[in-house]
Amino acid sequence: MKIAFIGLGNMGGGMAANLVKAGHEVHAFDLSADALARARDNGCATYTSVREAVQGAEAVVSMLPNGAIVDSVYSADVIGQAPTCALLLDCSTIDVATARKVEEAARAAGYAMVDAPVSGGIAAANAGTLTFMVGGTAEAFARAEPILSAMGKAVIHAGASGAGQAAKICNNMILGATMIATCEAFALAEKLGLDLQTFYDISSKASGQSWSMTSYCPVPGVGPQSPADNQYQGGFAAALMLKDLKLAMEAAQAAGAQTPMGARAEELYQKFADAGHGGLDFSAIIKTL
Repeated sequence: MKIAFIGLGNMGGGMAANLVKAGHEVHAFDLSADALARARDNGCATYTSVREAVQGAEAVVSMLPNGAIVDSVYSADVIGQAPTCALLLDCSTIDVATARKVEEAARAAGYAMVDAPVSGGIAAANAGTLTFMVGGTAEAFARAEPILSAMGKAVIHAGASGAGQAAKICNNMILGATMIATCEAFALAEKLGLDLQTFYDISSKASGQSWSMTSYCPVPGVGPQSPADNQYQGGFAAALMLKDLKLAMEAAQAAGAQTPMGARAEELYQKFADAGHGGLDFSAIIKTL
């Protein structure tokens, strides 16, 4: 299948490479010359504009920084430029309202579209083990599933347009809050004189167990290898966690939902980013304790 891929950053680069490995013809675009060079090394054909990349495409996949850019790229350079038979898949993490707005514009122009944000981080993007949360019609999901499966281990239909984004921000609100609680528990355990490996061995098999502890432990040398073992480099940047928490708080306000733990997590990650640590993995917030 001829697939246009728009956005070749930390996540998109690995995703596009996995589409090539799956046998697809990938036509890639990014504003970064370095990203385009890496894409060529990974077997993608590269282009100097979105409009060039989407010509003749059977599917268009995007991985972009925010909702405003997604809206701009699709309205100006994808809708009306790609063939109307092309399936549109936006894998960016953006606000629900913009996801629905872009899908409505695409549908009005004769396209099928899904919002398909991801969970898993850079390592999973490179390894092809992402989880995709997909919003759209059943028909669009059926067309999207084999494309997304080439980049992930799980592809789940969350519901109608925008449901993928809703699932992603709710999931990452849990992740942000539980990571802070996990960091606090390790800091308290240490101050109470517990050996941290021993505490991990206990809590990872008790009711305090969570993904933040057993799959992504914020303490170096404890549990499976994580960014904590690499001075908190790589992984999922604190600035991106903050972005997702802000999206969750905006959605909560619009929906009239009470999210005090999510709001506190946003405050703490905002302080962490303001202190110049936004580029570190989000588990590095343990350093503030």
